[in-house]
Amino acid sequence: MAVTDGVVVWIGQDSVGRALHPDAEVIELDGAFVAPAFVDAHVHATSAGLLLTGLDLTRTSSADELLQQVRDAEGPLVWGHGWDETRWQENRPPTRAEIDEAAGGKTVYLSRIDVHSALVSSDLVTDEARTADGYSEDGPLSRAAHHHVRGTAKAAITSEQRQAAQLAFLRHAASQGIASVHECAGPDISGEDDLRELLAHTEGPEVMAYWGAHELPDVPVRGLAGDHFVDGAIGSRTAALTEPYADADTSGALYLDARQIADHLVKCTELGVQAGFHVIGDAGMAAVVEGFAIAEKALGTPELASARHRLEHVEMVTKEQAEKLAGWGVIASVQPLFDAEWGGPDGMYAQRLGAERGVGLNPFSRLAAAGVVLAFGSDTPVTAIDPWAAVKAAVHHKTDGHGVSPRAAFTAHTRGGWRAAGVDDGLTGTLQPGAPATYAVWETGDLVVAGSDARVQRWSTDPRSGVPGLPDLTGPAPVCVRTVLNGRTIYERK
Repeated sequence: MAVTDGVVVWIGQDSVGRALHPDAEVIELDGAFVAPAFVDAHVHATSAGLLLTGLDLTRTSSADELLQQVRDAEGPLVWGHGWDETRWQENRPPTRAEIDEAAGGKTVYLSRIDVHSALVSSDLVTDEARTADGYSEDGPLSRAAHHHVRGTAKAAITSEQRQAAQLAFLRHAASQGIASVHECAGPDISGEDDLRELLAHTEGPEVMAYWGAHELPDVPVRGLAGDHFVDGAIGSRTAALTEPYADADTSGALYLDARQIADHLVKCTELGVQAGFHVIGDAGMAAVVEGFAIAEKALGTPELASARHRLEHVEMVTKEQAEKLAGWGVIASVQPLFDAEWGGPDGMYAQRLGAERGVGLNPFSRLAAAGVVLAFGSDTPVTAIDPWAAVKAAVHHKTDGHGVSPRAAFTAHTRGGWRAAGVDDGLTGTLQPGAPATYAVWETGDLVVAGSDARVQRWSTDPRSGVPGLPDLTGPAPVCVRTVLNGRTIYERK
């Protein structure tokens, strides 16, 4: 492959390429393979960076272990993320009194794995939070109460700490073969200063910015989309359901109705920017579909569909709804690792929704079959930045029939991400003459191929091909050697 000024200009047989470009700098890959770089279509950079630099609770195995981590953490602010009480034997989070005792005077903010509720120390609980929806006297805070305490905790983080966290995140993403990330910012998530600082970084992957609100911020964004909340999350029991949760007397929370969704779609379409929404529960999806139908009557199908609006998560969707979304040109930004973490008959979905409903989530094949463009992401820090694991999870879905092929999964995590950001020129996200030289170099080492004639071989071929004999996705993940964005190396393994 020959690259000039950040563009692929030739691909072919090696000796021909060297003859055509006798003065080129030559980089030998020694058996490693080259593929289009990944795109992570849903990230929260600062929060993900704070997980790298702060208190990581994603592997915490009990409430007692969490409390000990709080005792051991340095103050004055303990910012942590990732606890999930559904994995603990106690099956309950610590109380506020227990958090206060462990804090020993430190200020504590600990977001749940889905970032839709949090455990906090009492000094973060303002009068506004006490009177807001989602307030609990002794348990986690959710909904509006959570937004209040999160805002107070964010205010205690300095600009220097934010920028250090952002750089840590960008460097880590580049090391995973990721050349672009979609930052899903918003007034209740990060704030304009945070987004402005993130966009000012010149190191690492390209940042595509989205703002989850009704009004454009004083920062350049690609759309009023991303985490513009229609509902919440299943783990925190705030995703809006048509039937109550199996383990609690609630049907979640619906933050936007169909008319508000339609008004937003019409406004963004007329402004020429992408609209989008966070939607997870089936009642939330019903409101979204109704909102698109109202907007279609106001705009007409061609104008609405050409705007390529997007939805985040899309965890509960029927065949009929998927077909309607495809007709409206909707792009689904989805997270395969959600199924890997919480799917299956024994996972968190089944605990919250019951065995029958709990195995029907994240139907990637249903969306793809309807013609909905898929763009894969992590929603980090909700799940890890691990694109090969996401590809594997999409292929080996825990519910039979919901997965997609390896080629479709790889495309959704590469070209699909560019298309979700409005870059659909037929070249970006591929490797062919005329395409941006945006790619990653991977090593796999020796892999044992399963089968009666088990043998050792190297994977040095295009992983999208599905050629029989290639190591399947149950083997060790490839290791990133180099990540290149528009011809510029943004990561190289030492």
